[in-house]
Amino acid sequence: MTSTSLRDALAQLQRDGIDRTDAHMLLLLALQHSPYDRAWLMAHDADTLTADAAQRLSDLAQRRQRGEPMAYLRGDQEFFGLTLQVDARVLVPRPDTETLVTWTIEQLDQMPQPARVLDLGTGSGAIALAIKAERPAAAVFATDASDDALQVAQANAQRLGLTVSFHAGAWLAAVPGQRFDLIASNPPYIADADPHMAALGHEPRSALTAGADGLDDLRAIVANAPEALQPGGWLLLEHGHDQAVAVCALLQAAGFEHVGSRDDLAGIARCSGGQWPQAR
Repeated sequence: MTSTSLRDALAQLQRDGIDRTDAHMLLLLALQHSPYDRAWLMAHDADTLTADAAQRLSDLAQRRQRGEPMAYLRGDQEFFGLTLQVDARVLVPRPDTETLVTWTIEQLDQMPQPARVLDLGTGSGAIALAIKAERPAAAVFATDASDDALQVAQANAQRLGLTVSFHAGAWLAAVPGQRFDLIASNPPYIADADPHMAALGHEPRSALTAGADGLDDLRAIVANAPEALQPGGWLLLEHGHDQAVAVCALLQAAGFEHVGSRDDLAGIARCSGGQWPQAR
């Protein structure tokens, strides 16, 4: 491949089964250019691929063919207008989760400021940082049981210049005795034996699976959230495509009011939430 042109290298990647957009990104990464600079690649597609770049491209292509997310190969992922640095220590932020952020912001806009917001299981910091970027007046807190994940989230916060208070620990145990106006979470919700897990083997399993039915962490959060919510506070949760009915039932059984769900861009009920009753 050392004497091939960039155009031919791109064609070979696609013949090897790599998506065209991914192929462009891989080639640009191998050339040590921005993975988004397709205009440069088009202008230089007759250039010759050097031996060093060819080796980097081969390594990247093999990682991609083994199923490693493009976000890990790039080292970043776009989320709600932010560029977040990500690696194998954290789950790759999904567009579906933007539904949860949008709902959170809508609720915050109806509350006195500064509202106190908690992101449970922050991972890369995506939810907490998006909220802080969109509503700077909010006091945003975030927790994660993984020290590795918190390192990624804190680095993203520092790089983006956003102030979030990070806490280590499992769910609400990380912030004992504190109360919040809104708690948002995208917890693990895939069943342990779900066949889709085979395609997600490069991401942290602890951030994906939650028991036989995928609801273990959602149950724990719903059960414990009332003691951490202000009267009238909201709990908003992301869940699986077929879990809205179950999660709404958990919220109602726990005593939440105004329970409902929100659809993602595909029209799937992706988030459910409710309001803890006002003090009487």
